[in-house]
Amino acid sequence: MAKLTNDFFSRVQLERWKAAIPRRTEESKKWFYDRLKGIRNLNRKNLLNDDSLVVKNKPLVGRMFMFIYDAKTKEDLPYFDKFPLIIMVGPAKGGFYGLNLHYLPPLVRAMFFDKLLKHTNNKKFDETTKFRLNYEMLKSASNLKQFQPCFKRYLFSHIKSKTVEVPSSEWELALFLQTDDFVYKTRQTVWKDSKKMYSNTITP
Repeated sequence: MAKLTNDFFSRVQLERWKAAIPRRTEESKKWFYDRLKGIRNLNRKNLLNDDSLVVKNKPLVGRMFMFIYDAKTKEDLPYFDKFPLIIMVGPAKGGFYGLNLHYLPPLVRAMFFDKLLKHTNNKKFDETTKFRLNYEMLKSASNLKQFQPCFKRYLFSHIKSKTVEVPSSEWELALFLQTDDFVYKTRQTVWKDSKKMYSNTITP
């Protein structure tokens, strides 16, 4: 079992670099998927302290974040993710709206993410790079229907940990980490429900 330390992201990136795998390619997606799919029982609290992640007081629009979450209406929900991986879409009363990518299985998640990358402000993949997304755009885009099961509202008062930003240089790695922590149902059940939701609205 792989042990997470405060340099987990940098160690995996070093492995990728030594294997001569270029970033953000089909080859790198396959490499990250194969490298990370076998890691189980991740210590999520330790991961929030990783040196490659950046602590933020509050999420910023267009950025990717991780945190521990306790849903306000959890007793009424069929399931929820206690450790979201979100792209913040916009503000909401008492919190914000975000796309929690964990609601899609890894390979679908990667394909959806590739589509989202077409909606960034630049291709530098540095501290200036962010997504340009909003609900109306996501709803109207025929090739982004996978957003539907991912679109969630989060309340600041129910975030139970520090909020850490995943820099754009680490997006690809974070995408394939099995850090989802679904309550009440397995990830396989969640993914099955998600597929039903977006498949019914995708135009052939």
